[in-house]
Amino acid sequence: MQNISSRSFSDKDFGAILTQYSYNLHPGDIIAGTIFYQESKGFLVDVGVHIAGYLPLEEIVLSSSYNQYDLICLVNTTREFFIFAYDKEKHQLLLSIKRLNYIRAWKRIRQLESEDLILYIPIFNINKGGIITILEGLQGFIPRSHLIEFTSYDFMVKRHLPCKILLVDEKNNKIILSHKLALLDLYSDLLKVGMMVYGQIMQIKKYGIFITVYGIPALLHISEISSKYIENINNVFQVGYKIKVKIIHIDMKQARLSVSRREIY
Repeated sequence: MQNISSRSFSDKDFGAILTQYSYNLHPGDIIAGTIFYQESKGFLVDVGVHIAGYLPLEEIVLSSSYNQYDLICLVNTTREFFIFAYDKEKHQLLLSIKRLNYIRAWKRIRQLESEDLILYIPIFNINKGGIITILEGLQGFIPRSHLIEFTSYDFMVKRHLPCKILLVDEKNNKIILSHKLALLDLYSDLLKVGMMVYGQIMQIKKYGIFITVYGIPALLHISEISSKYIENINNVFQVGYKIKVKIIHIDMKQARLSVSRREIY
């Protein structure tokens, strides 16, 4: 959220100016109005009082860009606005659509978090750390650690990824999502503790084998490979091979599995 303009003033001053009109409007209130005229840097809004309403261009959308045609279409539309300040010199209520949408977006996001839903999120950009996306008009991020591996950049940017909300921090405007948690939910009937599944070997380390099961990473620790001693893992397993394993733990925070082959013969 942007800071209130330096031309803003206290609720007390605001109320004093409106007393002569017998209105009870304050910064932070939501008011209905009709946009009736476009200026070079904003719009005039009829809010039904003797004080004019003004909507600056930068207070229209959450993103930094807007379409000129969409701006023209705003004229003669009636909607709600957020009062964020008052311009003493021009005697105008300063209005915002963006701030109202921001407030409502966070309310919806908190609701989505509480419902623990699977969300299908569009991909807007990819960097070394993960994926930048948009949720309810706000920027979100999917860390690489919560993504399955994709082989094609074009494949990623042209689709919506199923995700779950991992963390929301309204104070710092931070939304973190997880693709792997969504997959765990989607495959919940197939991924349960005690189930036998097949996974593909991705990496072989001295302490164990990393595999993927339906795109979910899993660790087959060296102690869970066999009831017999294995001197060299590489002599038994190879990257790319599929092996049968038993799920022994599901880590919902890290979105990964622990598996075993000790009871598989």
